[in-house]
Amino acid sequence: MKTWFTQHGRGLRAAVARFTGAPLGALFNVLVISFALALPLGFYAVLNSLQTFAGHALVDSAPQLRIYMALDADSDDIAQTDQRLGQDDNVSKVLFVSRDQALRELKQSSGLADVIDSLPQNPLPDAFIVSLREPSPAALETLRDGIQTWPHVAHVQVDSAWAQRLDALLRIGRFAVAVLATLFAAVLAAVTFNTIRLQILTQRDEIEVAKLIGATDAFIRRPLLYFGALLGLVSAGIAWLLVSGGVMLFNREFGAWTQLSGSLFRLDYPGPAAIFTLLAVAAALGWGGAWLAATRTIALLEVEYK
Repeated sequence: MKTWFTQHGRGLRAAVARFTGAPLGALFNVLVISFALALPLGFYAVLNSLQTFAGHALVDSAPQLRIYMALDADSDDIAQTDQRLGQDDNVSKVLFVSRDQALRELKQSSGLADVIDSLPQNPLPDAFIVSLREPSPAALETLRDGIQTWPHVAHVQVDSAWAQRLDALLRIGRFAVAVLATLFAAVLAAVTFNTIRLQILTQRDEIEVAKLIGATDAFIRRPLLYFGALLGLVSAGIAWLLVSGGVMLFNREFGAWTQLSGSLFRLDYPGPAAIFTLLAVAAALGWGGAWLAATRTIALLEVEYK
């Protein structure tokens, strides 16, 4: 075990020496990978902020169910419907609007009091306005379909069209972030692959001598793997700094506008989970790209030696 730690420590030190020995070349590689990682991370920050803002908007102006009773429903039918609504765990608030109250509000708001007074009878039904604890589109549709089958319920109207559109847009955003992350992950692996391959080709004489004195492929490959992981980690750290700086500038520049417009929208910084995932994935991709490059290039060199 001590030998294992010694070998990996030596490989890590060699990777750091390679990284700092050619700072200009390493800087260009880091910048390319950093920009590639910053784009999906930035889109994720925007999407996460929009999702949080949409969640607040959904709570502040939650879509509601409007239950219209049949015209022949009596007080017992209304009381039974009210009781069944109160037994639903997802129902947070129930407001009953009688047909007489609805008619009075219509007369006040429409300006057609004379026309309404001339009607032989009140054409409006009794109604319930229902608010949910979880006003998601799926929950609204499920509750609507269930209430529609209750006795003496004529119609159930759900105001979920805007919620469904918002949910669809967020799903498209999440898909776009996943596609961008996949594409730029391939960029990271490709840059690492090419960097390691060039390093091996420039040190082919050293590798040939090391092979002659008994060095294994794992020994030659180990510092290159750490170099790839280090390249990914440093690039991910710079990408996080770029996105955090962009979020800070956005919030500062648009802060006055959001206050004047009454909007609560602001960009959130990437959370610890997102940062840890970024660092871990970048290091893993750098390690994997380095492993592919080192394994393939060393194998090709062995064929040339023979």
